[in-house]
Amino acid sequence: MMPRFQQDRAPPARVPPPTPLPTPLPHPAVPSVFGLFAVATVLAGAGFLAWLAWAYYVDTPWTRDGSVRAYTAQVAAEISGQVTEVLVTDNQPVRKGDVLFRIDPRDYRIAVKRAQAAVARAAAQVANARAEADRRNKLDDLAVSDEVRQTFQSNADAAEAAYQGAVADLENAELNLSRVEVRSPVNGAVTNLLLQAGTYAIAGQAAMTLINSDSYWVAGYFEETQLRRIRVGDAARIVLMGYPDRVLDGRVQSVAGGIMDPNATPGVAGLPAVNPVFTWVRLAQRIPVRVTIDAVPDDVTLAAGLTATVSVATGAPSPSSVSGDGAIPKPAR
Repeated sequence: MMPRFQQDRAPPARVPPPTPLPTPLPHPAVPSVFGLFAVATVLAGAGFLAWLAWAYYVDTPWTRDGSVRAYTAQVAAEISGQVTEVLVTDNQPVRKGDVLFRIDPRDYRIAVKRAQAAVARAAAQVANARAEADRRNKLDDLAVSDEVRQTFQSNADAAEAAYQGAVADLENAELNLSRVEVRSPVNGAVTNLLLQAGTYAIAGQAAMTLINSDSYWVAGYFEETQLRRIRVGDAARIVLMGYPDRVLDGRVQSVAGGIMDPNATPGVAGLPAVNPVFTWVRLAQRIPVRVTIDAVPDDVTLAAGLTATVSVATGAPSPSSVSGDGAIPKPAR
């Protein structure tokens, strides 16, 4: 049992902890001149890049929908006959005048010999008819009448005309004989070769196709909203998808005068076939613009159908038009 004086004693009072003093706030740092200059430079650079992007994508006419185009030459034999020899292979470069294939010449050699014989026969007839006419002309009126003289002179004239016809037939036979060798009409390359020896060539029917390597151009399809800034003669920059690091110089040669209107095509009943559209969406039509290529680097191989990006420098002539250099694209290898 505890003593009474301990039971009546009060517990000791608790002393509250001291209140911490408030931490003073740090003073804001003053930006340095270099920092301000760096921020201003970054903002100015960003603004300049944004302006360049705006000028390129909005103000400068450009399109990614371009393609390389070229003319093709359909080679057909001018005479009919069996092909005896094909002297080219598929995709082989050729020059104008090179022999592409040959046709069996035997029938045409025989035709030349027949025409030569006909010329000789006609020449003999002319000589005989002239001699007869000359003899009648030397006789007096008692021996021969004017009617007889006229008849023999007419025979001589007819023989002369027949001789001229025989000579023309000989020239035609010789021309056909020279046509047994079919030659290239253009500089270019053979494409999609299917002709082979033993095939019967028909006169006027295409037997081989050549790509004219002197005719390459780029067709750029620009939206109609960009046409007002495109002028004939403006310089153009061409970037091929296969050569993204090479820029080809060119110039605007022409702008197409129109494209097909699908709404103008008559329907089954002869009425206009008008397609429905959304009034709040209007799609710009694409107009073909023909761009010539000034020069092709040696390490770039052109082929019809290549995809190209075309941009037009409005108001600036192409380098070739300034220097007068009319470079011709090199043939496809």
